[in-house]
This record gives sequence, structure tokens and C-alpha cells, in this order.
Amino acid sequence: MLRLSDLQLVCSKDELALIPEGKVLINTINAHSYNMAQRDETFAESIDVNANENENDNQNWKYLLPDGASVVKACRWLKGKSQPKERIAGWDLFIFEMGRVNGNNNGNGNGTPKRRVMFMGSSEMVLQNIRERVAKDYPNLEVLTYSPPYKQEFTDDDNASIIEAINQADPDLLWIGMTAPKQEKWVCQHWQDLNIHCHVGTIGAVFDFYAGTVKRAPRWWQEHSLEWLYRLMKEPKRMWKRYILGNPLFMWYVMQEQLSKR
Repeated sequence: MLRLSDLQLVCSKDELALIPEGKVLINTINAHSYNMAQRDETFAESIDVNANENENDNQNWKYLLPDGASVVKACRWLKGKSQPKERIAGWDLFIFEMGRVNGNNNGNGNGTPKRRVMFMGSSEMVLQNIRERVAKDYPNLEVLTYSPPYKQEFTDDDNASIIEAINQADPDLLWIGMTAPKQEKWVCQHWQDLNIHCHVGTIGAVFDFYAGTVKRAPRWWQEHSLEWLYRLMKEPKRMWKRYILGNPLFMWYVMQEQLSKR
């Protein structure tokens, strides 16, 4: 069982600046992904910063963000190892990292190439929208994209093609958007095959938010921890299990963890 009180989390948006440069994997956890991790050991190991730490010389190759007010509050109530000060959504990570790479770019017309950001995942339509928006928002960046086949599990050939595309691109920032838990498990499984030296973020729905194909909740809903309710109202058929059943399940898991500590 993945225990919230044992998780090592990035505790504030300011701490994003402390994540070292180089090949680093950044995942997020919310109530839904926490619930999934209780039933999927591979997924739990993929997001747990302390799992598989001997597989890489750099023990700090994985970071985890509390993408949910429920996770922030539960960690405090459980008196966890990490005491996050605020929610850090995948969108927050995206804006921070894009600004960081764009600001560090030296491609200013003097022959120095632009820094490269790669988006792997989603449909070609979404990726096209992303390419167009990045060109306006971050003109110092070169955008590369790859749309993997839509299927539950990739074949060995599929995986080889994705890995080859990423390695050939050699990006300065890599975004993976295939929804949880698929994206986290895929990156962790193929981490050693990725010959890259950059931050890698698994941000799922942010692809659609940034592309404009799915509208994110207005700021008031975000600030009052109601983004989940906004998504439920917008997509009830797709989201009702995640929130109507998932939120009470999350509370039950947290209660079980608290009782196990007594």
C-alpha cells in the first residue's frame, strides 16, 4: 500500500526551482492517482520517489508533486514526512518549466539553435494546437511532437519507435501526456532507454488544457479546491466514477492509514 505519510513530496511551487538540472522525472499525485496506486503496485513504484532508487546513480532522479488539495490536507492530518504548503498542479509545473527553458534559451538569431521542447502523447490535432500556441507564447523554443498509437498497450515496435523519436530529438524538456497510470508506468519502465539529459514531466490533461480542447476550471474554482467539481459538471459521464466513488474511497484509504499508525 502506498502510504501518503511516507511520500517524499515537493512542498511548494517555490521548491520547483530547487529541482536539479539533468535527467529528472517529475510526476504528480492526486486523490484519483493515489487510489489507483493502491491497486497497481507497478504504478505505485513508478511515482514513489523512494522506490527503485538503486537503479540510478543519482538518487534524486524522481520528484513528486501534490496535485490536489485533498493530498495536501491528508498529508498534514497524517503528520506525514512531507508537509506540502500548497497544491502544485501539473499546469503549475508546465508553466514553470516552459518559462525556465524559454528564459534560458540562447537562440537569439546569432546562429545558436533554439532550445527544444518535445510533447509526446495525445492526438495530432491536439499537438498541432500546442505547436501553434507555443510559437506565440514561447517564441524562443523549438517544438517537436510525437503522437503514439491509440491502444491500451504498446507493442515492442511501438515502444522502440517512441524511444527512438525521443532520443533523436534530444530535447531540453520532455512532456509525456498519455493519462495516468499509463504515462508514469511507461516512462519508469523505459527510463534507462531514454538517452536524454533533461526534465521529463508526466502531465496528462495539461496537453488538452493548453491546446484548448478541454477548458480548465476558472481561477475561483481552483483557488477554492473545487476544480474536481468543475470537471465533474463538465464531463459527468466520464468523471462520475473518479469523483463520486473515488473521493470517498480516498478518504477511506487515508483513514485506514491513520488507524494503522496507532
